[in-house]
Amino acid sequence: MPEMDNPADKKAHYTGKMASRLPVPPSRKRALSDENQEQMPRVKQEQKRLRSSFEADVRSVRVAASIATSKPRAAPVAALPKPQVIGRQSLAVIRPKNTGPAVSSTAFTGKHKVTVAALGGEKKKRAAWDLKGQVTDMRDKVSNYKGKVQTLSSENVRLKNSKEQLLQELETLTSENSKLVQEQCTLESQLRMVKQKGAATEREVARLANLCDQQEKELASQKGLIEELRGANKSVTQQLLDKEVKLVCISGENDNLKKTVIEMRDEIAALKQCVTEQNNQVHSLDTERRRLHNMVQELKGNIRVFCRVRPTLQSERDLPSGHISYPNSDEKAIILSKIEESHVGREKKEAVKYDFNFDCTFPPSCSQESVFEEISLLVQSALDGYPVCIFAYGQTGSGKTYTMEGPEDVTPDTMGMIPRAIRQIFTSAEELREKGWQYTFTASFLEIYNETIRDLLVNRPDKKQEYDIRKVNSSSSQVYVTNLRYVEVSSVEEVQDLLRIAKTNRSVAKTAINDRSSRSHSVFQLKIEGENKQRDLKTSSVLSLIDLAGSERLDRSLSTGDRLKETQCINTSLSTLGMVIMSLCNKDSHIPYRNSKLTYLLQNSLGGNAKVLMFVNISPLEENFAESLNSLRFASKVNECVIGTARANRK
Repeated sequence: MPEMDNPADKKAHYTGKMASRLPVPPSRKRALSDENQEQMPRVKQEQKRLRSSFEADVRSVRVAASIATSKPRAAPVAALPKPQVIGRQSLAVIRPKNTGPAVSSTAFTGKHKVTVAALGGEKKKRAAWDLKGQVTDMRDKVSNYKGKVQTLSSENVRLKNSKEQLLQELETLTSENSKLVQEQCTLESQLRMVKQKGAATEREVARLANLCDQQEKELASQKGLIEELRGANKSVTQQLLDKEVKLVCISGENDNLKKTVIEMRDEIAALKQCVTEQNNQVHSLDTERRRLHNMVQELKGNIRVFCRVRPTLQSERDLPSGHISYPNSDEKAIILSKIEESHVGREKKEAVKYDFNFDCTFPPSCSQESVFEEISLLVQSALDGYPVCIFAYGQTGSGKTYTMEGPEDVTPDTMGMIPRAIRQIFTSAEELREKGWQYTFTASFLEIYNETIRDLLVNRPDKKQEYDIRKVNSSSSQVYVTNLRYVEVSSVEEVQDLLRIAKTNRSVAKTAINDRSSRSHSVFQLKIEGENKQRDLKTSSVLSLIDLAGSERLDRSLSTGDRLKETQCINTSLSTLGMVIMSLCNKDSHIPYRNSKLTYLLQNSLGGNAKVLMFVNISPLEENFAESLNSLRFASKVNECVIGTARANRK
């Protein structure tokens, strides 16, 4: 049995409990990240398990060693008489009896079992003179003990190897802990970099907001200057009229004052010279007015986007419609919000907001007149020789036809953009007539139904009649439609009659979403040709006013048969329109005008020489949230486009 001086070690040996002799590192407080704090309990549990396994193995070895090396107690032996010594020999007088059976001891060391037993069940004690027998017995005992020692040595080697493996596992866990600390430092540095980038982004947003405010102030000052020039123009025009009246009076008195012709000749020549100078001044002011007008339009952008939300109908009063809001501080912004529910349906998350900003936003309370005031300057550009295109885009039932044409029972207050634009064109042309301008107008109205062109000005169209889009000549980019009816008009009333005929002939149908859904794209075009013989100037332009068919989802419209084919053609042509606008914005070498008859017909009204305005119409109902969000996202992309500077077609 090994010697144990320490009482605690002796107690542990006999009770089977031995304290761990593994080195325990001092505890240190470390600031760990969330990920390291999650890893530490697992590491501590693994260390505790390895330490417990090692201590159990050590206890089992020590218990087996103590059992194997302990000496059995011998039975009491009677006092023996001293042997007689005869010469050199020693004889035993009395041989003691064996008082008990052989003693055996068993030790368990791990998986091995060691058994020590006395040889022979009734081995007698040798006599004192039998030294050779005693030596043999001692040799047997020594051999037995050597076997025990060898077994314990091999078990000790195994335990040392187990200890080294446990220490290696401990080192592995320590290295993993170091790696986790390094990863924490890396993530903290990345977090600091992200915060710095966020701060830089906020500063950039503030700078852009200040720049936007400056641009708006500059635009307001330009508008004020335009109003001043208009006032000056009216004043000069009035002076010119006064001079012309005076000239007429002088011409009338010329017959009665023949005798004073010579005297008045110089005065008449002076007056004519003054009139010429005033005409030149009026012309220069008119030229400056047009330049400033187009400068304002260029500052607003060649492609402008207006957002309009239709009012709720009487039949929709009970449906939810509170997901659209309009910031008081920004008249151009619109916000869509939606409350996201959890997957289990037990709680609601915060409302998700989608902010959009356009050139102008019209809430449901805006009238047709207030909407037209924003596009009146753009319509005026058509008289100055610029191609102008205005179209309404949105899902079916969002108010596009109401915006462009007006309701069924139209009144002066509810007239759409098309009749109001026609009225302004003829009014402005009449005012310019006094300045030497003569205008001729040619109107056409068609629809594109299932990629087929139909003439809306023909009451009974011939089904065999084909309408193709062709170029005027090989060197010109201007296009026309074969067999289409082009009507020369000279008044607002004539155009209104054409609009009523077209409205009657247009293709409409009932769907699950809209009782009167437009199933085609209607295109009204007014060709304007102006001439000023006094100045030897000519202008030519086309005003295109388009009511696009509404985009719709098949799962909501439940379209089948003809309605299904119409929906597919509508969605395809609208997708092509978006591709054309994106290609123009990206300044691609190839613009896919020919992918759709709509874009092929309007290629001269969508290119870089034209001024384009897009109405995006959305529904106020929450059930149409997804369609409204898609329409606003597409309009936002269009609003970011810059297709170049428009140029007037003037000779």
